[in-house]
Amino acid sequence: MTATHPTHGAQAPSAKREWAGGLTVFAAVTLMLVGVLDIFRGIMGIAEDDVFVTTQNYVFKFDLTAWGWTHLVLGAIAVLVGLGLGRGALWARVSGVVIAGLVVIANFLSLPYYPVWSVVMIAFSGFVIWALCVGGRSRT
Repeated sequence: MTATHPTHGAQAPSAKREWAGGLTVFAAVTLMLVGVLDIFRGIMGIAEDDVFVTTQNYVFKFDLTAWGWTHLVLGAIAVLVGLGLGRGALWARVSGVVIAGLVVIANFLSLPYYPVWSVVMIAFSGFVIWALCVGGRSRT
């Protein structure tokens, strides 16, 4: 009798490819989510900057309207890069890591204005960076 079970060597490349593809989809969806949420945060900062808590003695003190524009632009770019990731573009993978890193920095600098939201956005962006760096390039 012959064995009908495939060997592990035959499954490994396919499983790795599926894992990498899954991480890329995860990164694309999460980056688009981060982008949309950052767009909303930017709109809040532009339209109603009194929604945010202001601190008197913060080293990185910024004008909240300008800060809103920063988040709006980063969010729009993040959505576009997320769409590129969905199409499997290599430029989007590299840009995704860069944009997610910039989102982390922007949210770190705005911690005193909206602390819980900033921590959540930093965590989402960290997952995006992880998924893009670990996933590797998927080839179909």
